[in-house]
Amino acid sequence: MISKEDENYVYYLVAQNLKKQRKLKGLTQSQFAEKCNYSEGFIMNIESPKYHQTFGLGTIWRFAEVLNIDIRELFKPLEEE
Repeated sequence: MISKEDENYVYYLVAQNLKKQRKLKGLTQSQFAEKCNYSEGFIMNIESPKYHQTFGLGTIWRFAEVLNIDIRELFKPLEEE
């Protein structure tokens, strides 16, 4: 896990919440990517804990829209691991 002190933590946080929400909606990475008009590789890279894919606020907004969730869901603190 990335330290909260690391500037990349926000990407990790959004990625973990995205993965959780996507799975709750029963979507594969491929299905989700298609709905978002992004490549499957882009979604895979975002959700990968080993690869730090950056993305913008517009991308996060699109994720929330496609998942039909409040954007704040993607910024919720993670449960302690």
